[in-house]
Amino acid sequence: MSRLDPVTTAVIAGGLDSIAVEMGHKLARMSYSSIIRESEDFGCALCDADANQLCESVQSTPLQSGPIPGYVRGIERRFRETGQEWRPGDVVIHNHPYYGASHQPDVGFIVPVFRDGELVGFSGTTAHHLDLGALSPGTCGIVDAGDAYAEGLHFNALKIEDAGRPNEVLWQLIKDNVRAPHLVVGDMEAQVTASKIGAARLEELIERYGLDTFRLACADVMDYSERMMRREIERLPDGTYAAEGHLDGYPDHPDPTYRDLVIKVAVTIAGSELTVDLAGTSPQIDLPINMPFVGTVDLAVWVALRSILLDTETHDAVPTNSGLFRAITITAPEGCLANPTFPAPTIARFCGGNLVADTLMRALAPILPEAVSAGTGTLKIVSYSGFKDGEHWVYMDIHEGSYGARHGKDGMDAVDTLYANTRNNPIEDIESHYPLRVTQYELREGTGGEGHWRGGLGSIREIEFLEDTGFSLEGEGSVWAPPGLFGGDDGTPGRVILNRDRAGEQELPSKFPYRKSRAGDRICLMGPSGGGYGPAADRDPAASARDRADGLIP
Repeated sequence: MSRLDPVTTAVIAGGLDSIAVEMGHKLARMSYSSIIRESEDFGCALCDADANQLCESVQSTPLQSGPIPGYVRGIERRFRETGQEWRPGDVVIHNHPYYGASHQPDVGFIVPVFRDGELVGFSGTTAHHLDLGALSPGTCGIVDAGDAYAEGLHFNALKIEDAGRPNEVLWQLIKDNVRAPHLVVGDMEAQVTASKIGAARLEELIERYGLDTFRLACADVMDYSERMMRREIERLPDGTYAAEGHLDGYPDHPDPTYRDLVIKVAVTIAGSELTVDLAGTSPQIDLPINMPFVGTVDLAVWVALRSILLDTETHDAVPTNSGLFRAITITAPEGCLANPTFPAPTIARFCGGNLVADTLMRALAPILPEAVSAGTGTLKIVSYSGFKDGEHWVYMDIHEGSYGARHGKDGMDAVDTLYANTRNNPIEDIESHYPLRVTQYELREGTGGEGHWRGGLGSIREIEFLEDTGFSLEGEGSVWAPPGLFGGDDGTPGRVILNRDRAGEQELPSKFPYRKSRAGDRICLMGPSGGGYGPAADRDPAASARDRADGLIP
């Protein structure tokens, strides 16, 4: 039962959403690096005093905005350990993957909101940063880190502003320990400003309606989201449904325990409650493909379930807040890839997280055949770097994947998938800022899994180095093809080729640590293509004719 009239509740909920959107726009416009400005690899959210998410910016990637409540809880856990407390004027920097952060490169800035001396909420932003002082340049591609300490700087609930006073020593420490301080610190300052804007707007909203009314409205909105999710779960048949997926891991590693890793998902439905259990998932390893349970695994599950059960194409819009997930329980054995113990490294956690979401969809396929897709092709992230005129330059390029086919539709071509949802960087931006030239960028024709509906196509992106350049890769899907569904064919694995069709051609694995290359060398990335849905014999000949006319199939 609602605690407040629905009009006031809707107006306050709309006000919260508007604040988050404003935060997102201003963060993107103020940022220096293309990973935030163009790819929008950031998150903005508001939370109540109990760290329940109230809203998030629609332009955020789910893997950035969704973990913000976990950041707040991790900070408060650390505060209890160190005897600190929140004060007006505080700004806290945080990125510890075992205290709620998604992984080390995703740095959060959290600002508390007070009213009459009482803590009433939080405003927070997260964003991916290009370099945080690890062994080699670029925060993605540090795939040889042996433990969390090797992944770079950790900020565990540190006050970068203490009661309004900037912590100049901490700012200087950051500047002195990252390779591109003009980019990294500039992006961080943009986050601080966006978080403060969110806090100020939240104070204004509470001032306008009063704290009691505000709290009632927030409770009503979260309860509504919970009811909508429970209603959809109740429509599913009780029982347990399972699937498993496979990760490349480290295909060139001599120890087989680092290769062909397994993600297992079992979904149990009982009335309006849903439990996701990852028992049977491969044990953690001492290379950074492990996933923080809070900040990665939980988000992979929540985003997949929200997308499947509350698809906006078939369901009225439901507010995104912590109420959505009250009916969902997630478990994973301690010490496995999906629930590692410190100091297991986690920087490449998106590789496994995408597979968690993908495997969860296949587990639900028997009872939700029209709401899930065949296997998806995951993205790759390349860190390029160099040193010129006394300064480092670092660029992170997101090479998109593809979606598997789904009932009634072919898979989407050349897009980031599932819980990441970032955007690729335009060629013009790359070539105008870095000594890189994009020599090819097109779809991988004829590679989607055949079926009644075909899998989405990955893309080919080849980049030439105009100067001596260092680069590293974090990716997946070069060994295991995205699986087909309901008789559809598997998709096509990705590939990585150095100097394709040229002297010194070399096939590279889906992830490798920092290596150097000469001016004139080229790296070619081929994204995996999604699986097909349903038997290929059932495909409409007209659909195949259209694909052939568009050059998508031979």
